[in-house]
Amino acid sequence: MRPTTRLLTGSALAVAAAGLVCAPAYAGDTDGLEVFPSSVVPGGQVTVNTAACGDGGTAAGDASAVGAGAFTLAPSTHEGDAIGQFRVPPSAQPGTYEIVATCAEGDQQVTGDLVVTLTSQRQPVLPRGSVKTGVGGALGPDPVQTAAGVAALAVAAAGGTWLLHRRARGDGI
Repeated sequence: MRPTTRLLTGSALAVAAAGLVCAPAYAGDTDGLEVFPSSVVPGGQVTVNTAACGDGGTAAGDASAVGAGAFTLAPSTHEGDAIGQFRVPPSAQPGTYEIVATCAEGDQQVTGDLVVTLTSQRQPVLPRGSVKTGVGGALGPDPVQTAAGVAALAVAAAGGTWLLHRRARGDGI
């Protein structure tokens, strides 16, 4: 075999092996408990849904890990998922919490993670003050430095124009 063929064959086998290892882990997660939003501040409303209980199935939810207690997941028109809601207590501490739902028929249990943070991702923190990007700017804090920069640019432009004009006339540089 040629070295290039060996390299390509080895790469293809490595990709195929990685796909076989990763595929079962992904396929098993499709019937898990989906948590929206996945990150919330204390006092926020959380919606969970799952397709694991079957079309029209119900489930009993448990958010006691975060301090919210029990809630019910009822059938919905959204793709046959069971959907429920709970509110994270204002006293909840930041961290990752496991939310559990147990289907009414079959006792299948699904889980999902909820991250409690102190700042909401929906409301970004706006910057305060000026941006420290260097010297200059039309409305910069130092007008002397701004004037020096404008003067340097004017001198460079005049010098470049003079050199190009001499070159065009054939005077040489």
